[in-house]
Amino acid sequence: MLRALFLLALSCLLTPAFADERAQTQQQLDATRQDIAELKKMLGKLQEEKAGVQKDLKSTETDIGTLEKQVEALQQELKKTEGELERLDHEKKKLQSARVEQQRLIAIQARSAYQNNGREEYLKLLLNQQNPEKFARTLTYYDYLSKARMDQLRAFNETLRQLANVEQDIARQQEQLLTQRADLDGRRQALVAERDKRQQVLAKLNSDMKERDQKLQSREQDQADLGKVLKTIEETLARQAREAEEARQRALLARQEEEKRRKEQALAAAARAQEPEEAPKKARTTLGPVVSSDGASYGGAFSAARGKLPWPVNGRLLARFGDTRGGDARAKWDGVMIGASAGTQVRAVHGGRVVFADWLRGAGLLVILDHGNGYLSLYGHNQSLLKSAGDIVKAGDAISTVGDSGGQDNAGLYFAIRQQGRPTDPAQWCRG
Repeated sequence: MLRALFLLALSCLLTPAFADERAQTQQQLDATRQDIAELKKMLGKLQEEKAGVQKDLKSTETDIGTLEKQVEALQQELKKTEGELERLDHEKKKLQSARVEQQRLIAIQARSAYQNNGREEYLKLLLNQQNPEKFARTLTYYDYLSKARMDQLRAFNETLRQLANVEQDIARQQEQLLTQRADLDGRRQALVAERDKRQQVLAKLNSDMKERDQKLQSREQDQADLGKVLKTIEETLARQAREAEEARQRALLARQEEEKRRKEQALAAAARAQEPEEAPKKARTTLGPVVSSDGASYGGAFSAARGKLPWPVNGRLLARFGDTRGGDARAKWDGVMIGASAGTQVRAVHGGRVVFADWLRGAGLLVILDHGNGYLSLYGHNQSLLKSAGDIVKAGDAISTVGDSGGQDNAGLYFAIRQQGRPTDPAQWCRG
């Protein structure tokens, strides 16, 4: 009885303390929930802003890729024009040499004719009537030489005139191409600057999102910890309430039994004296590497090319198949990253058809080749795309150039192989 009363009194003393702690914990929990709601709202806004920046980045990098392709085409045109100029200049030198030779021959012919006629002047021959037959032959010879020489000179001068016109046309064309190239270079520099600016904004957004995400995780952990404390307090209060009620019931029962015993003692003192006292009930307690694209191409079926394919570029493997990606143990690389200089040509590892050539979030400017029978090869983070969807390519054909599109910090090529939609290690397919 005394033990039950003691537990009841102790419960009454401890309950206010636990109740105060519960109220304080509940306030902290409510404040944490409010912080979490605000953080989630802020993360949502950051996600929207990031999506907008990524959309702009896609447009900018796609434009850069198109400009790079146009610059490459202009460079090829410039090379053709320079080659044509060299050819015409060589032809011009040949014609000039021929002209000098013709002049030499004409001079020899003139001297010979002069010597054969006794060094007489043309006017003296005209006045000399002593040998009419010789005079006629000489006059015919002079006319023939003069006519032939004039025909040669007119034809050659016409050729030189045409060459001069062609040179002027090619010079104008070359000037136009250089002007277009300068314009494209200027646009490219502006787009690169804009892309760098957006990448910086994207990097800051990613940093802010990471910081907010870490803060959100911390708040959620705080919420979980506070929830556990609150649950423990509630369970303790409930247990104390049960124990207090049990103690009250036991005390009431003890008083009733005590009164019953007293009445029984008044009727039969001797019998009551012999009856043993009921033992008090016990209170309940509860317990609480370097790769290479050099070498011969494999011309057989892709399914039989394991270990025989060249790599798409020369470079060093920055990330291997299955490595942890971005510091998150749950994210793994489903391909490889090959470090290479920006602008390096990327070559198809096997013949196939281009099924995708466009910008894709997370991969930047991406090319996907279909090699038949469910085999695909992927080439991402390019600077420019040299092929379009539907194009047929052979092994070793240039399909793109290495870049850093898709939010990469450094230039490099993402290369992956899919078999029936499942990632497979490129190192098992490529040589060395």
